[in-house]
Amino acid sequence: MPIRIPDRLPAANVLSQENIFVMTESRAVGQEIRPMRVLLLNLMPKKIETENQLLRMLSNSPLQIGVDLLRIDDRPSKNTPLSHLESFYHDFEQVKDQYYDGLIITGAPLGLTDFCDVVYWEKIEQVVEWAKSNVTSTLFLCWAAQAGLKILYDLDKRTRLEKLSGVFAHNNLSEFDPLVRGFDDVFLAPHSRYADFPVDLLREKTDLKILAASDEAGVYLAASPDGRQVFVTGHPEYDADTLHNEYQRDLGVGVEPQMPENYYPDDNADNNPRATWRSHGHLLFSNWLNYHVYQLTPYDLNTLSATGESLTRD
Repeated sequence: MPIRIPDRLPAANVLSQENIFVMTESRAVGQEIRPMRVLLLNLMPKKIETENQLLRMLSNSPLQIGVDLLRIDDRPSKNTPLSHLESFYHDFEQVKDQYYDGLIITGAPLGLTDFCDVVYWEKIEQVVEWAKSNVTSTLFLCWAAQAGLKILYDLDKRTRLEKLSGVFAHNNLSEFDPLVRGFDDVFLAPHSRYADFPVDLLREKTDLKILAASDEAGVYLAASPDGRQVFVTGHPEYDADTLHNEYQRDLGVGVEPQMPENYYPDDNADNNPRATWRSHGHLLFSNWLNYHVYQLTPYDLNTLSATGESLTRD
């Protein structure tokens, strides 16, 4: 089934060239089917690149998915044209009275910034609280996972001394949980963060099911008991060269970063990196859409309740 996106969104051409079935809104209006409604809160600076990555992940599903784009930072963007933001993104005021099957909140380059200093922190809190009653399941990625843990569990921010960057092996800790169904016992996933997610801390301070973790990276995947909040501390959506581009960017501004671990062939940055996590990334998003969104969401989204009592699908 296709992913449904605005007619002129750049991702339409990118995904079509990859033989991904994309249906524009003008064509979709004639379809007698209720697509899953997913809201994407994009906090990344390079919004078009992030759109392409996440829409690619959402496309590998038998479900028809309609995607709305949301921004909460109205400051001028250095990396995304204003015309793109004005054409394709909604403000929160435009969506706050609507209901969605799924919400994805991306990471953000805020690893060394205190929550109180994040200019849109109050808006993040507002969106996360709103999602309790207006969204079936929310997927928090990287920095958003840290923000979600603070808002929902009052878990204070923990920061690593050095940035965690590279591709790490993770253990599947709950092979029969639907979210990790089909995962290998050990799988690879990329990270790019200062945030720290110790396994013992999350087990002590939250009621989350910890589904995957790494000796080097800590908790990678966790979910609330009812499946309405899912936390992913890495970047399964990353392209093969995303970590490389970040590394070169940091070198260019004199940060002197460590080379991403387990990423370049032979640990040589002159070698082209290869994506070793792509199949895992697609499976994670497909499982989330199927088991935590489609299987839980009511057919009539207007019946969605904060208690989750209505989260049954006919």
